[in-house]
Amino acid sequence: MLSYLLIAAAAFAAGVINSLAGGGTLISFPTMVWLGRPPIMANATNAVALWPGSLSAMIGYREDLGRVRRWLLLLMIPSVAGGALGAVLLLHTSEKTFARLVPFLILGATLLLAAQELISRKLNLIAKAHEDPTTGWVVFVFTFQLLVGLYGGYFGAGMGILMLAALGLIGLTDMHEMNGLKNLLAVGINGVAAIYFAISGAVLWVDAIVMAIAAIAGGFLGAKLAKRLGRGFVRGAVVAIGLTMTIALFLKNAG
Repeated sequence: MLSYLLIAAAAFAAGVINSLAGGGTLISFPTMVWLGRPPIMANATNAVALWPGSLSAMIGYREDLGRVRRWLLLLMIPSVAGGALGAVLLLHTSEKTFARLVPFLILGATLLLAAQELISRKLNLIAKAHEDPTTGWVVFVFTFQLLVGLYGGYFGAGMGILMLAALGLIGLTDMHEMNGLKNLLAVGINGVAAIYFAISGAVLWVDAIVMAIAAIAGGFLGAKLAKRLGRGFVRGAVVAIGLTMTIALFLKNAG
């Protein structure tokens, strides 16, 4: 019972963080690993449990999505294809190998989150230079999004930041449109990965249900508290926790 309470608390925190700054996976996934869940099953379960959050966020941006319809199909194709490939790759990675990769994956996602503001500023300059992208540039962005989908299906933490980068590369500058499209693409990536994980028996369903309920509650009920604290505080806290988890998991693997 204690482990379920801890998982629920971590998922609630992840829901709050995802609703404001992103990076909630850096809380929920390491918690599951520390509680003794196999890393691959923990990652698959986390992806399934947090998927409803992306769906509800996408619905909130449905009006903004209507203004970027021309990019929906173009970017959804590599997103779903990449998500499927990433999910297959995850389940074909040995537990031992993935356990060794986990600290590096968490560290990379943590550093990505820490650099989010810098990335956003650079994106504004890139977007203005590509408001009318050439065919070659669109192909490059298509390929980039395929790699983002691959990463998202395999691990996923920090995926939203990478997707915002891809959207900036095709000239989008409106953050509401970008967030709406980002959440829709995340639904595609996580959705196809979740289906594959479920069919393959890689999901711990009791954990997934507890986490899904807690994450949804966190997204709706905890956002007000997070807004009072501010984006900067929440992002700083997640980065600090991510670095702490990275060091702890490195030491655990070394031991």
